[in-house]
Amino acid sequence: MAEIVLFSDSSCDLFPNIIKEYPINLIPFYVSFESEIYLKANEEISLQEFYKKLRVPHTFPKTSLPSINDYCEHFRPVLAAGNAVICLCLSSKFSGSYAAAVNAKDILLDEFPNAKIEIIDSEAATGQQGLIVLETAMMIKDGLSFEEVARVAKLIRADSRIFFYVDTLEYLEKGGRIGKVSAFLGGMLNIKPVICLKEGELFPIAKVRGKKKAAEKVAASLAEYIAGREDQFNYAIAHADAAEDLRHLEDIILNKLNIPLMYDDMEIGTTIGVYTGPDVCGTACVPKYQQYLKH
Repeated sequence: MAEIVLFSDSSCDLFPNIIKEYPINLIPFYVSFESEIYLKANEEISLQEFYKKLRVPHTFPKTSLPSINDYCEHFRPVLAAGNAVICLCLSSKFSGSYAAAVNAKDILLDEFPNAKIEIIDSEAATGQQGLIVLETAMMIKDGLSFEEVARVAKLIRADSRIFFYVDTLEYLEKGGRIGKVSAFLGGMLNIKPVICLKEGELFPIAKVRGKKKAAEKVAASLAEYIAGREDQFNYAIAHADAAEDLRHLEDIILNKLNIPLMYDDMEIGTTIGVYTGPDVCGTACVPKYQQYLKH
């Protein structure tokens, strides 16, 4: 019997044990520091080494998306075995990863004209993308059909969100990902921008002074968004080389909002860390898939 094999690009930032358990197949981005040599994220450069380099003043690394050939090499053996492919990619408004995967699909359908291949723009990143990927993995594990998994995954993404703060907008500005957040530039000393990621784009929420107040605003934004439907979502918190700062946000979410966390210590990986910089904390909420099933 044909199986559904799940892929994601590496910007989903899921824990290795989860990737192995379901399983989820990652296709890595590449990162480069002041050279033309690009290293595979999490394979040729560790997250610890990445943030150590990133903290060097005036260091702004670059990322490179998985190539069309990268996607073909990962998908081809699955299709040759008669199985189906579902792949979720980083928001197409941030990266060409989705477009590369779609091009790979078109190439492979010439080789395997009867193959089932679904490429999904997650309209998300990091923990948000990770939770969408995980909901998709659970649907596959629970025996849903290829068509139903693809349909529901697209519905889940529309109602998912990340609320986070950054220590500085410098990295977003240098990386050209600032978008609608550009109005926050030129802030005062110790001002932390609070931002929402929805429908694949960044939107400003507030500017607050200090990390603790920023965490409180992040939590308040989450509470406002999910009000009256708290049990309909799964939640995670994540940080960029800021595990100690994350504890304040965790305390608010667990003990003041009484919201359970599926993940309480996700690390923002190299793909997104290039654009946020270090010292970032945030929370993601993604709808549980069961509420979208047809009865």
